[in-house]
Amino acid sequence: MVCGLSCRENVFVSTCCFYNEGNHHQTQTVLSSSQNDFKKGYVTLTLNKQISVAQEYENVTDYDENSTATIDYSGFVEMCSKENNRRFREWFMPTFYAIICFLGLTGNLLVILTYFYFKRLKTMTDVYLLNLSFADLFFVFSLPFWAANSMSEWVLGLPVCKIMHTVYKVTFYSSMFLLSSISVDRYFAISKLFLKISSAIMWVLAVIFSIPEMTFTTVKNQTCTPYSSNNDKLRVGFQTGQIILAFLIPLVIMSFCYSSIIHTLSQTRGFERNKAIKVILAVVAVFLACQVPYNIVLFWTTIVTAKGGTTVCNNENIQVYATDITQCLAFFRCCLNPVVYAFLGVKFRNDVLKLLKELGCLSQEKFFKYTCAKRKASLATETETTTTYSP
Repeated sequence: MVCGLSCRENVFVSTCCFYNEGNHHQTQTVLSSSQNDFKKGYVTLTLNKQISVAQEYENVTDYDENSTATIDYSGFVEMCSKENNRRFREWFMPTFYAIICFLGLTGNLLVILTYFYFKRLKTMTDVYLLNLSFADLFFVFSLPFWAANSMSEWVLGLPVCKIMHTVYKVTFYSSMFLLSSISVDRYFAISKLFLKISSAIMWVLAVIFSIPEMTFTTVKNQTCTPYSSNNDKLRVGFQTGQIILAFLIPLVIMSFCYSSIIHTLSQTRGFERNKAIKVILAVVAVFLACQVPYNIVLFWTTIVTAKGGTTVCNNENIQVYATDITQCLAFFRCCLNPVVYAFLGVKFRNDVLKLLKELGCLSQEKFFKYTCAKRKASLATETETTTTYSP
């Protein structure tokens, strides 16, 4: 056996050639951080991680300074570069989060001000819509912190981290539960049945289902997260629960209620029926467009995590891109909820115009021009409350 020692880029390379009786030889290359690592018997090395190499050898007889042996790096794990993901987030998230914040604040504040100014809380649907606007408004307030956590290191400490994550989760669950409650309330209104579900119950349920993530949320590697790593098995349970509680169950409830409402309305005649059906279809379309892509990606990442994660760098990067894009799309719900659930109602829309006029944001001339032009067309569909059929 002949061993050679050379130094390459501050890493010592030992090349040992073992000769057998057939004059054939086998070359083995060993890496070491210092010459002292070479000892007779067993050799223990460290290069980025613990690498134990046991090789018993005897009679080191020669030292070859000109050894040309190559190093096989195939056994080492290659770090996956996230530089492109980071550059994408630098322009994508600030742009879309700013749009969501502006539209979400404007739309939900108008809904809240209109309800309080005109004292419109006449039905359970009105109560649900008001609570939905508050949930979306609080959610919008958490977005700047959410964006900062995604794009840079978390520097605001553990208390703010827990508050931010708690607000996000509670408002997310409450929004989904309130959307389901609105569909149930309209179903019973159409069916001439009576059932009241307190909106407080929706908030309590949202808090209860958010407790696990609130408990585990911490600052890990300068990131506010409830997970210790991308492959944390805890992620599987949390994401599975979110898919079931905040997507599948609301989807089933809304599908049943709105399909029943459409079936009932199809047996009537008139312009009111057609407009109500269009509004319901708009509600369902917005929910599906915002929530389905994100939950598909969430289900995909859950499956990957359950299998131990991916070792293909390209797949991991695609997963990050898909999550960022579909999550922003899902966040758009807080901008669209005021439109499809409140502003499409004729009386509510007129009340918003009155509020804007009294706040000085709309001139008297434009107010009368708009309301008079719409009055004749909307006379057949105008109802006493926000809506009975339409959101």
